[in-house]
Amino acid sequence: MMQMTQPRAEVSETIVAHYSELAFRALLAEVNLTPKPGLVDRNNCGAHKDMALEDFQQSAAAIRPYFPRFIQLGASTAALPECEVLQNLRPIGIACEAAMFRATEGVNTHKGSIFSLGLLCAAIGRLHQQQRAITPMAICQTVAAFCHGITERELHHNNHQQTAGQRLFRLLCLTGARGEAEAGYPLVINMALPHYHALLTQGTDPELALLDTLLLLMAHNGDTNVASRGGMAGLSWLQEYARTLLANGGIRKPADLRHLQEFDHVCIARNLSPGGSADLLIITWLLAQISQYHP
Repeated sequence: MMQMTQPRAEVSETIVAHYSELAFRALLAEVNLTPKPGLVDRNNCGAHKDMALEDFQQSAAAIRPYFPRFIQLGASTAALPECEVLQNLRPIGIACEAAMFRATEGVNTHKGSIFSLGLLCAAIGRLHQQQRAITPMAICQTVAAFCHGITERELHHNNHQQTAGQRLFRLLCLTGARGEAEAGYPLVINMALPHYHALLTQGTDPELALLDTLLLLMAHNGDTNVASRGGMAGLSWLQEYARTLLANGGIRKPADLRHLQEFDHVCIARNLSPGGSADLLIITWLLAQISQYHP
C-alpha cells in the first residue's frame, strides 16, 4: 500500500513578502526614531559605547531574510500543538542570531527583537494556514500559546545564571522578554497599541505618537536592560521620570522633544538604556500596521 505523505504547508509569496517587509520596517522605524532616551538613534549612540546607528541598519539587513522562514515555519507546523512550535523555531532563531553577530562583528543589536519578531512571524504563518483572522490579539494569543511554560522552564528550573535575563530573574524576579511573550504581550495589547492608535486618530504626528508611546512603555515595563545596568533603583528612577513627562503632557508637539533630549542626556550620564521597551515598541509598530491590513 502506498504511504500518503502530508504536503508541506506553503504561504503565498504575497503574504510572506508583506508581513516580512513589515517586520523589517518595524526594526528601522524604531532605530531611526529620534530622540530616544538612552537608546541609539540618529542623534547619538545613547548609553551604548559599542554600537551605533549603522550597526542597527546592518543588523536589520542581516535579519531580514529570516522573517519569511519564521512565517513558513509557523505555517508548516500549523497542525502541531502550539507547545511544540517553539522547539522548531529555535534553529532558525539561532541561525538568525549568528547572521546578526556576523553583520555587527559580535555586537548584540537585535537579539531581543529576533526572539519577539520570530514568534510573531510564526504566529502569522500559523493563523494564515489555519484560515484564521490575522489580528493583533490573535497573534499575541498564539505567541502566548507557543511560549506556555517558558518562564518556568528557563528561569525557574533551568536557571544557572548563564544569561543576563536568568541572573535578573534570580536577583530581581524580572521575567523580561520571556515573561512578556508568555503573557501575550499585555503591555503592548492593553496599553501601548491603543495609546498609539488613539494619538494617530487625534491627528498627532506619527513620529511624536511613537515617541510618546515609547515613554508609556518605559513608564510601565520592568525593563531588564535597565535593571542590568542600574539595578532596581535605576529602573524605578527611569519609570518615574517617564511617568512625570507623561503627566506633564507627554510628547504631542515638536516643542516637547526638548524634554526627551534632556531625558536622553540624563540616561546617558546614568548609563541606562531601555532596550526592552524599544523591543516592545517594535512590536507595537508592527501590530499597528497589521491592524490596518486586510488581504
